[in-house]
Amino acid sequence: MKKLLAATALLAVAGLGLAACSSSDSGDTAGGPVTLTFWHGYTEADGDVLQGIVDDFNASQSEVTIEPEVKTWAVIDDTLLTALSADEGPDIVAMPAERLPVYASKGAFRDLTDFYASDDSNTAELNPQAVDMETVDGTVYGVPTGFVPLAVYYNKALFAAAGVTEFPTTWDEWVAAAEKLTVDENGDGTPEQYGMVLPDHATVANGVWPSLFYGNGGDIVEDGTTAVIDSPENAETLEYWSDAVATKKISPTGVDGVGADELFSSGKVAMTIGGPWMSSIAAENSIDYGIAAIPAGPAEQAASAIGVSMGITAQAGDAEAAAAETFFSYFFEPEVATAWSLGSGWPPLRTDIPAADVESNPTVAALTEISGTSRALLPGVVNSSDVLTEMDVVTQKALAGDDIASLLKDAQTAIQTTLDDQ
Repeated sequence: MKKLLAATALLAVAGLGLAACSSSDSGDTAGGPVTLTFWHGYTEADGDVLQGIVDDFNASQSEVTIEPEVKTWAVIDDTLLTALSADEGPDIVAMPAERLPVYASKGAFRDLTDFYASDDSNTAELNPQAVDMETVDGTVYGVPTGFVPLAVYYNKALFAAAGVTEFPTTWDEWVAAAEKLTVDENGDGTPEQYGMVLPDHATVANGVWPSLFYGNGGDIVEDGTTAVIDSPENAETLEYWSDAVATKKISPTGVDGVGADELFSSGKVAMTIGGPWMSSIAAENSIDYGIAAIPAGPAEQAASAIGVSMGITAQAGDAEAAAAETFFSYFFEPEVATAWSLGSGWPPLRTDIPAADVESNPTVAALTEISGTSRALLPGVVNSSDVLTEMDVVTQKALAGDDIASLLKDAQTAIQTTLDDQ
């Protein structure tokens, strides 16, 4: 583990039927190691840490050799099915979690139910919501390599200037703080500085508004098959935030996720909802920032989570699948899971990692503290992107003043049609 731990220390500072067949070069039939190809899209510093984990795993035993191939996530998405159809794909592949149900529905992944049932899998302590995002129609097809709740990133200097000394913990406190942080010096109705930015479409993996829906007891899809967006709870949520934005001018409207990041990085908004990359954005723009959980709604405190999944493809034979499961078990060992968390900048996937073990990385420590608020976004939904597109219509038009009841009714019909077409 020396190489892995050294790399981690540095980072802390700074419809297809796929035959289950094995590749001809995957191992020596006389007893040599099983060689597995592993596609992933970790192209930044996290990729270096992952390579360290693979190198240490390969050196720790002589039965399995992992050979990573680094590609962009887009390339993996564009080429995986074609490669598997030609028996030229990977044995293991990582991808954004929302894509796993798409490939599972096409028969691209092996069932991992038995792996999770094994005492040797090291999965018993995984965040259960992270495991939910690997499950489609009751079957588990992958393991998580990342699971992080959306959080509020806030500008400490702007908080101090406005006299806001404590971060809000409820919606009402959140709006009140945002009012104090909103500055309209010339009184023209268009603030020069907004207390927060509440993007209304194309938001962080479209998870901002689901987080608000959860906070008031609402949801979008139930059991992966039933639309539930048209509910009194969701109507109340939309009315609450539409009114707050319209009457108190605490957030600009018509903003997408990228625009929200730009407003925060330029110091024009005091609070934004985002993921771990916001730490880098803030640092690059010399913003002294804090990280806090999304304040609790009337029902609960919850946040949609972003995830990455890793699965064993149907191309892998039984020997390859067993070898891949050995690697997965290693990946979830406490020491490795901790090193991966520190290197990736995401909270530990295991719930039993002591907070003291990740305190060397302030971002990881802050996100770990609020990781209990995490909720998987649309787990098991194959056409999740279409569902989220329909939700975008609702949120953007609601903040623009359209009739909320009609918007939710139309969205309910459209989303249920999408689910029925899966």
